Amino acid sequence: MKLSRTSVSMGVAAVAICASQFAAADDSFWYIGGNIGQSRAKIDDARIANQLLGAGLASPSIANDDNHSAYKLFGGYQLNKNFALEASYFDLGQFGYTATTVPAGTLNGNIKLRGVGMDMVGILPLTQKFSAFGRLGMNYAQAQDSFSSTGSVASPTIPNPSKNALNYKAGLGLQYDVTKAFGLRAEAERYRIDDAVGNKGDINMISVGLVYRFDEKKPAPVQKEAPAPAPVVEAAPIFVIVPVIKLQRYCSILDIQFEIKQDEIQREEKEKLAVVGTFLNKYPDTTAVIEGHTDNVGSSEYNLKLSLRRAEAVVSYLVDTLHIAPARLSAVGYGEARPIADNSTREGQQMNRRIDAVIACATDVAGLKVVPARMTMALEMDFDPNKTDIQPQYYGELHEVANFMKANPDVTAAVEGHSSNMVGKVHISAEKSMEISSLRANKVMDYLVEKEGISRSRLSAEAYGRTRRVAYGTTLEGQQENRRVNIIFNYPKK
Repeated sequence: MKLSRTSVSMGVAAVAICASQFAAADDSFWYIGGNIGQSRAKIDDARIANQLLGAGLASPSIANDDNHSAYKLFGGYQLNKNFALEASYFDLGQFGYTATTVPAGTLNGNIKLRGVGMDMVGILPLTQKFSAFGRLGMNYAQAQDSFSSTGSVASPTIPNPSKNALNYKAGLGLQYDVTKAFGLRAEAERYRIDDAVGNKGDINMISVGLVYRFDEKKPAPVQKEAPAPAPVVEAAPIFVIVPVIKLQRYCSILDIQFEIKQDEIQREEKEKLAVVGTFLNKYPDTTAVIEGHTDNVGSSEYNLKLSLRRAEAVVSYLVDTLHIAPARLSAVGYGEARPIADNSTREGQQMNRRIDAVIACATDVAGLKVVPARMTMALEMDFDPNKTDIQPQYYGELHEVANFMKANPDVTAAVEGHSSNMVGKVHISAEKSMEISSLRANKVMDYLVEKEGISRSRLSAEAYGRTRRVAYGTTLEGQQENRRVNIIFNYPKK
């Protein structure tokens, strides 16, 4: 029997081991990396023995080499937090066997495997640093076989056959982000392979590796304090609570609304944007985040895209018409995730179809005289876990709030209390969160009345519990951001 017949006995059969692991990522960026690990194949000893028997040879023993070091190099583009495309070069190593025959002889077979792959990667963030991912794609692998024999085993007619073939690949993994740029991976992958003599099988690879991200979206730059008060505007706003830039005591919020499923700016709304443009041109060190929102009519995916289009339309108007530098503006779409009114009513849906502009503004409000305004100022205060006491570092800011209200007797203020859904790893009930946020708001209101002499009729306390969190609360920093009181100044409508 020629070796070309016996060589088919080198079967590479499936070993179904796919470890359940996880991976992580953020928004859109390019990345590269590399993995190193162990590959494993299952050698089909029964098939080898049967082929030898067909050639009139007995095989009392077969020694297998079914493990080998393996590696891959990869690069990809993450489109969003849940999806990426990834290309790779892989080397799965070498596998083989040695069969001893009767009459005396040996048959040796080896296969080397390497190639390239292209995967779709689905990502499931678990925490800020961990995320699960799964991959499904194609591999184009080159199989290089080699065969040799001694003794009674016939010499091969083609001792070194090779073959290139396209097959599927799949895998699961875990990634831990050490920093924003570097991550650690652990993966289990399966590669479907054709050898050079007509067999198909699976090679499994377990590996660990490093990931480096670049072109990642950076956070907004730290804002400088503007040297002058907020701009002149004309109508009372509808408010939405947003995280306040930490280096600013005050921020400005603009509200404009859209018609159903529309992203075109109406003529009357352009007047409001002119006020924003005037303010940004007057104070060139300020920046603005334009936030788009929708009601809950339609799919969440559609609403998310619609809200981003609305925000981008406002940014384009500010850049093209009002000549604001693009670097000072950023657009964010929140879809239906941050309603400010009840979506079960037509009026509530209209209020939720909106744009908010969060603009850095002056910290010094001394002597500021209020005129009819579309913009408001919000003061943020943090609290310790489950505490309602006002921290002493806020006394000075509350004194400034009081002086501002005394200088502008027509202004009223809403004191809004908020809390987190967790303290450390302990979940807080909705009822307890609401109670704590109410106590916080009332404590601040009482301070302004009793210590600063502001009439109670000009103040209102509102509790939101954990319903308007500005962070997920899975980290201590996020929990701290959620434990807050916002003071919203309401300008008179004239």
